[in-house]
Amino acid sequence: MATSPSISGTSSISTLLRRDGILHLGAARVKRFELKQSLSTWRAIRSSAVARASSGELAVAGNRIVEKGRDEGKVLKVGLICGGPSAERGISLNSARSVLDHLQGDDLQVSCYYIDCNLDAHAISSAQVYSNTPADFDFKLESLAQSFPTLADLAEHLAAVVDIVFPVIHGRFGEDGGIQELLEKYNVPFVGTGSSDCRQAFDKYKASSELRKHGFVTVPSFLVEGYETNRHELSEWFKKHQLDPDVGKVVVKPTRGGSSIGVTVAYGVTDSLVKANEIMSEGIDDKVLVEIFLEGGKEFTAIVLDVGSSSDSCPVALLPTEVELQFFGANDLKENDAIFNYRRKYLPTQQVAYHTPPRFPLDVIENIRKGASVLFQRLCLQDFARIDGWFLPDSGCKLSSSENEFGRSESGTIIFTDINMISGMEQTSFLFQQASKVGFSHTNILRSIVHHACLRFPNLASASSISGQIPRRSKSSEINKPLPHREGDRKVFVIFGGDTSERQVSLMSGTNVWLNLLGFRDLEVTPCLLSSTSDPASSGSMEMKVDDVWNRTVWSLPYSLVLRHTTEEVLEACTEAIEPNRAALTSDLRKKVMNDLTEGLKDHNWFTGFDIADELPKKFSLRQWIKLVKEANGTVFIAVHGGIGEDGTLQSLLEAEGVPHTGPGALASRICMDKVATSVAVKHLASSGILTINKEVWRKEDLSNKHINDIWHDLTEKLQCETLCIKPAKDGCSTGVARLCCSNDLVIYIKALEECLLRIPPNSLSKAHGMIEMPNPPPEHLIFEPFIETDEIIVSSKTKNEMGHGFLWKGHSRWVEITVGVIGNRGSMHSLSPSVTVKESGDILSLEEKFQGGTGINLTPPPLSIMSEKALQNCKHHIELIANTLQLEGFSRIDAFVNVDSGEVLIIEVNTVPGMTPSTVLVHQALAEQPPLYPHQFFRTLLDLASERSM
Repeated sequence: MATSPSISGTSSISTLLRRDGILHLGAARVKRFELKQSLSTWRAIRSSAVARASSGELAVAGNRIVEKGRDEGKVLKVGLICGGPSAERGISLNSARSVLDHLQGDDLQVSCYYIDCNLDAHAISSAQVYSNTPADFDFKLESLAQSFPTLADLAEHLAAVVDIVFPVIHGRFGEDGGIQELLEKYNVPFVGTGSSDCRQAFDKYKASSELRKHGFVTVPSFLVEGYETNRHELSEWFKKHQLDPDVGKVVVKPTRGGSSIGVTVAYGVTDSLVKANEIMSEGIDDKVLVEIFLEGGKEFTAIVLDVGSSSDSCPVALLPTEVELQFFGANDLKENDAIFNYRRKYLPTQQVAYHTPPRFPLDVIENIRKGASVLFQRLCLQDFARIDGWFLPDSGCKLSSSENEFGRSESGTIIFTDINMISGMEQTSFLFQQASKVGFSHTNILRSIVHHACLRFPNLASASSISGQIPRRSKSSEINKPLPHREGDRKVFVIFGGDTSERQVSLMSGTNVWLNLLGFRDLEVTPCLLSSTSDPASSGSMEMKVDDVWNRTVWSLPYSLVLRHTTEEVLEACTEAIEPNRAALTSDLRKKVMNDLTEGLKDHNWFTGFDIADELPKKFSLRQWIKLVKEANGTVFIAVHGGIGEDGTLQSLLEAEGVPHTGPGALASRICMDKVATSVAVKHLASSGILTINKEVWRKEDLSNKHINDIWHDLTEKLQCETLCIKPAKDGCSTGVARLCCSNDLVIYIKALEECLLRIPPNSLSKAHGMIEMPNPPPEHLIFEPFIETDEIIVSSKTKNEMGHGFLWKGHSRWVEITVGVIGNRGSMHSLSPSVTVKESGDILSLEEKFQGGTGINLTPPPLSIMSEKALQNCKHHIELIANTLQLEGFSRIDAFVNVDSGEVLIIEVNTVPGMTPSTVLVHQALAEQPPLYPHQFFRTLLDLASERSM
């Protein structure tokens, strides 16, 4: 990989000195210094500068260190720190991407830093923040990052070059006081709670004790320290709390971990100790809590925002969210660990639903808000936090003996269980869900948090008076005022959802596109949900009647309703929003919270008002919606994966009305959606180095009616292979794809189809694999292909091959799997740089690895030790030939195998509406272009290609 140029916005002082030639220390000037690479050299030169920067007298402006207030202008420099050593660092990367997207502006500049699992610190480019995983980060650090010898060097650097640090490290070192203590030592201002109070609140055992002191109801718990915990004492604890020592149900979780990783359910003393030892042996924590499982409890979470002055805290809890775990009878696999774990919290599946505000009695909601605010204040938290807990309508557990504890009411008992000093900040996280419900956009809430933190530091008082103007078109500064429409703004309608198995990923894609396009002042962007059909049978058919398609429902969504976990949640929220009683309750609660916020924020001149209006969703038929778009001279950005969004149906309807849309036209979409038709269309290119995979198509009902051994024998004979790849014939690229190694694997897969299972659990088949999300409803036709064996690529920061790269690849087969985006006009499509896909478990890329931030590894571009530059150029030429042969336009993604010596391509499939999630591989490839295309620029480019297309 080529070494990147110096990192914009994160230059060290030595770089600034070399580049500018003059160091400004007040009125004094220091001539040019020729500095060595060693940090120790420039440490001596600028010791006084650091001291003054630490005290807030100096700042960095452009390429110079200047006295604050002299000529730095009104630009606030924020250092964003992500990563960390905990298992939640993948979540931290997701948060960092979101904060960067929404915080950066002309008056607020963000520099990015990454701390790896070994607590080594690095300055990284903003482009690198979009790498998908910690493994991606670690792999690229050597070539792309500026590393610091020690954490002390990082702190000294931050003291000199940023005004304030925004830590987004979740779990250990981020929320336990570690990073805070480091910043305090070097007098670096930062967002959030101080180190000593972080330590107290992060340790769940200590926090619970503190809560009891302050009169809060708490959950009985037992502390497991080390592997030699006294079994007898734990058994006595079980009996004390009326739990059966053999099968009593409890929750086992790290004492000093986040709220997701390592949390599990156990049954009885023995199982509890086994689970506790697993947590300790995995290095998550060396202290573990065993807690009573709150049967019948309803989980909630509440964001608390401090709107007070620098000396007086004034915490206001936003509208809490109810977390509802969902199961679907016999069609779902009801797990014993029915808790809000990592997978349910961060993956777009139907296993969980959120309700903001909760469906609790009004007095309970008010008490949750009151209790969270009191707890925030008594634990001395700062700026913002997320507080989780449970509402027990009828508690059968003896939670405490006192009758005067906070949390008891006639409606039930409120228990606060987890304090998160740094709440998750993914695009649809609780922070943004709850903030948007009370009038804050993503940008507005993040800037409010940063500006409030500035109040605590006298030398940043002027920074906190910087205009809080949102660096995008404000929707409304008055409550309930309709959104303004500007003449001349281009109207853009982003449509997502649908009824295929990829509808949840579609929601993620559409949300990401919508949020990125919102930043352009000349665009008026409306998010729209294509709802599923009411008839499951018709939703599974690609041959829907025209009238059925025209009558499909499209919802035009207000800001807050987009930020949901699943399309089902969005639809439920739409229904709730227009239900009179629920709408009235939500509106009243919203006004109350906004009044509480306004009371505190009115004294802060950086706050210019709320920018999200209280709007209702609007319901249209697809026919009405297309007419609306046409009358508005709008452009449709299609983010509907699979179904009518990708098979040419939606494209055909839009083209018939002369409405421009992103992506290929109807004919190309129809061909690419059918994997067999795609192979037929490019089969004649074999002599040009483009190969296709033999396929056999079977109807689902035929698979159920014929003897499995006969089917297996027929398929392996015809396809001349020992193992098979099965996938839906006309569906997206991530669901229902599995490797079958024997006839019994086929039995399990067919049974999953017949029983309409939503997922096949990990390692159900004969060869190890991850979770397989299944199409719902099951596809009518399935494709069998020979499974193409490629050599395993192992990526690790601890492993170096002879070329010095942190990956191992033996290269026996000479074939690797790639995915590559193509972009441009019809007939002149341009291939982006391919990405080599690395599977973390099994042989098929999982839903998580393809679309979920924090998982999956992509090597972009392919390392030279795997593929030569000549082979890479041949590969890109072949990809462009495929794209132009299929008459693609706008953008698409092509998945293939490539021969690393010749660049020959074996095509897998073409996705005309590829994933556009925050961590999608297309973003990596766009950033690899010269010059780099950042996400908002990339999506704007796709939009412009659509708008300029002649219909």
